[in-house]
Amino acid sequence: MGGFSLAAEVVSLKSNNPIILIYKSYNKSNKLLKGCFMSTTSPYPDIFDELKTEVREAGLLERIPVRGTIEMVAAVVSLVVALSTAPLWNPILLGLFLTLILTRAVFISHDVLHTQYFKDKSLSKKLSYPFSAIMLSNSSSWWDYKHNVNHHTYCNIVEKDEDIRALDGAFTPNKGDSPFIKKYKYLIFWGSMFFMYPAFISQSYSFVIKRKLWGEFALMLLYWPLIWGVLLYQIGALNTLYAALTLNFVLSPWLAFGFITNHLGCETFNEEEGKKLSWMELQMRGSRSLSGGAMVHWFYGGLNTQIEHHLFPKAPRFNLLKVQKMTKEFAKKHDIPYFETTPLMAYVQINDALKEY
Repeated sequence: MGGFSLAAEVVSLKSNNPIILIYKSYNKSNKLLKGCFMSTTSPYPDIFDELKTEVREAGLLERIPVRGTIEMVAAVVSLVVALSTAPLWNPILLGLFLTLILTRAVFISHDVLHTQYFKDKSLSKKLSYPFSAIMLSNSSSWWDYKHNVNHHTYCNIVEKDEDIRALDGAFTPNKGDSPFIKKYKYLIFWGSMFFMYPAFISQSYSFVIKRKLWGEFALMLLYWPLIWGVLLYQIGALNTLYAALTLNFVLSPWLAFGFITNHLGCETFNEEEGKKLSWMELQMRGSRSLSGGAMVHWFYGGLNTQIEHHLFPKAPRFNLLKVQKMTKEFAKKHDIPYFETTPLMAYVQINDALKEY
């Protein structure tokens, strides 16, 4: 199959049952193998409906409109409090508080568009569009197209999923051959983690302008006077600059170091290979979950349970740890590979995969 093969080769030297060894090596000993690898010799049984029935009967796919509403309102109120009390803050601390608010806003926007809060897709869009635009200057149209439509449908399929083509295809079999990138790949990749937020804003504006989505564009523009204009008036240019720099250089890596653990360094597929895989196999082979409890789940906004999120994108974030427990038990019962590692090991695996460029 596409992607990397080293782990499968290592496993085959040690056991006649590659699935069991892969499960144990990543979940118990956390043995370092380069990237996220699954068995290419044992097919996944197409039994996703059985798992889905178990999860649904446990009530873990039920939407959470009340809790979701409270979370959205809390984010907006927190931002209003931060802006209205800005003169009382040290600008660095203010920047950190804004980082906390906007990070949660990113996760909320993501969840609303997945209809995790409200079952009605139309209502979810009507709420997400102004929320994301005004709170983050981010386009929900862009994110829905890039993330919900392409990434979730074609997870790690190189021709369709632009996320996996990062850094000139460094994490795919279709690597580029740029001498500049080869020389500075570590600096470029890890350095870019500190500019994730402005990159998202830039891509959002590019998308809405190309698609002529002028209503959303107007909402996104409100972000600048309503947040930064107010701060400029309240605390002056220099303190606003301090707050903005703090926000960017904490928010950007927080988001980036969370997002990259999801799929980079995992198996990739070309379009023809992807067509041969079941939904469950595609999502599980192309995703990496992270071990850890409630604090890890909070820090990563639920994206640490990436396998579960891809299998059940509409399952509320608050239920994903329970879904993960059921999924792992299901995988073990049926000898299905389940890839989970610690956050630190995930970054090591990503860096190892980057070496192959």
